[in-house]
Amino acid sequence: MRFAICNETFQDWPVERGFAFARQCGYQGVEIAPFTLAEDIRRLSPQRREQIRQAAENNQLQVVGLHWLLAKTEGFYLTSPEPQVRQATARYLEELARLCFDLGGQVMVFGSPQQRKLLPGVTHQQALDYAVEVFQRIMPALEENQVVLAVEPLAPSEDDFLTTAEAAEELIDRVDHPHCRLHLDCKAMSSEQVPIPELIRRHKDRLEHFHANDPNLQGPGFGQLDFVPIFKALREVGYRGWVSVEVFDYTPGPERLARESIRYMQQALQEAGG
Repeated sequence: MRFAICNETFQDWPVERGFAFARQCGYQGVEIAPFTLAEDIRRLSPQRREQIRQAAENNQLQVVGLHWLLAKTEGFYLTSPEPQVRQATARYLEELARLCFDLGGQVMVFGSPQQRKLLPGVTHQQALDYAVEVFQRIMPALEENQVVLAVEPLAPSEDDFLTTAEAAEELIDRVDHPHCRLHLDCKAMSSEQVPIPELIRRHKDRLEHFHANDPNLQGPGFGQLDFVPIFKALREVGYRGWVSVEVFDYTPGPERLARESIRYMQQALQEAGG
């Protein structure tokens, strides 16, 4: 397992400053929210993309990939009944795949609850059909750019479409492509009836990426969630991917969140036998 941190943790810091601090804390990777780079990533120049990639390399960091793919965008919606909206969404996701490649990343986490909730009059089955259509459309671009789409189930408090790992796997099964796999998030899994370690074991064959956080919306170690059994399960199933810290409540401040999250995870991993 390798530890990364999502760059929006550093809020309004320049990208380069966030990278330098992440490396100082001991992270090996950074995961990027596109909205921290540009409102519309199609306007992000090749020169700026290269600067960001170089900044990561200068700090001995790997750009893991992208998440919050559609956050703060307009006109895109995964489960829209309007064909033109779904087409526009697919085209933007294809652009994100190219951005991910340009930055050196290999995974795109699709959460974006505000762009996938069930719209009025749309049934869950219809939404599933629409999502499958969009994801199947973008698979050639993902394959071309060597990027995997990791579908993220979210808690019912955030979403009413894909609220369990099992539901996300149903979508992945229908897309039926090696570049469409599963993402698991500790905060979201905490809302399921099945314990997190058991969810990891059940879905190990599709697991591509992993987010570490606490149900209190802060970093690992900032709440009551015990990561020792979680890391034991990840080791047990042979997970060798990234564990990225993703927080939503920045009250402790970026420095403390970044520093104490990795310190706690290192300790938990050691206790888990890693």
